[in-house]
Parts: sequence; structure tokens; C-alpha cells
Amino acid sequence: MRNRLKELRAAEGWSQADLAERVGVSRQSVNAVETGKYDPSLPLAFEFARTFGLPIEEIFLGDRQASD
Repeated sequence: MRNRLKELRAAEGWSQADLAERVGVSRQSVNAVETGKYDPSLPLAFEFARTFGLPIEEIFLGDRQASD
């Protein structure tokens, strides 16, 4: 699943470690999600959405959305 985490994180001026601390995971987990090596659990995806103040659909893009 593609996502906009890196773009959104950069817009806030946060490092991966900053975002990881905000959502309660390791920096390595943030990196794995950003690079598409790991799809987050639903609770973690909602935590990312809450942290950025966005609907989950604006962060995580399904295969159809990613190709549009």
C-alpha cells in the first residue's frame, strides 16, 4: 500500500524519530511503513491519521488511488 507519510512528515519538519515518538513506534517502523516494506496495522494507521489531523484515506493510498 502506498502512502504519503514521508511527504507529510517533511511538511511538518519532523524526522522519522519525531514521528515515531508521536505515534509510539520505533523509527525503523516508520521507515518500513514509509518505504512500503510494511503495511501498518489498522490501529497504527489511525494513529498516523490522528497525528496529522487527516482522514486515513488522505495518507494511505490503495492500489487504485495510487495509479490515478
